[in-house]
Amino acid sequence: MTDHMKQAEVFLNEMAVACHEANKRWWADLNRRCPDCLEDGTVQAGDGRLPCEKCRGVGYERIQRNVGELLMLCVSELSEALEGHRKGLPDDKLPHRPMIEVELADCLIRIFDMGGGLGLDLGGAFAEKMEYNANRADHKIENRKQSGGKAY
Repeated sequence: MTDHMKQAEVFLNEMAVACHEANKRWWADLNRRCPDCLEDGTVQAGDGRLPCEKCRGVGYERIQRNVGELLMLCVSELSEALEGHRKGLPDDKLPHRPMIEVELADCLIRIFDMGGGLGLDLGGAFAEKMEYNANRADHKIENRKQSGGKAY
């Protein structure tokens, strides 16, 4: 594995943690307060307080998200990217950026949040898949040009 791939692996896993941390409120059951923490989502730890591990500091019990729903939310972001590209639209919330760019970013956020929430090693899988794809016979130009080769 190259140094660049090792860096990408670490970076992607850090992004998964960061995106999940920013979106942890979507992994909370708003109907059930966390019984292990204080109102502010912390637990008493010595002379101070720490975020509650059970609810991840949001004050509500953590839920297991529906993986099918999470995957379809990624698909919806990709659909919006397609529509924005097809029509040449600017994004409606960040109008200085093309819609395709912002919707792809939204898809990345959803993917990283899901990876972080489910404890997936996205960085490791990415690095291994890139290495695998670099040596795939069906990805070589001469094989793609053959009858029955990779085609749309």
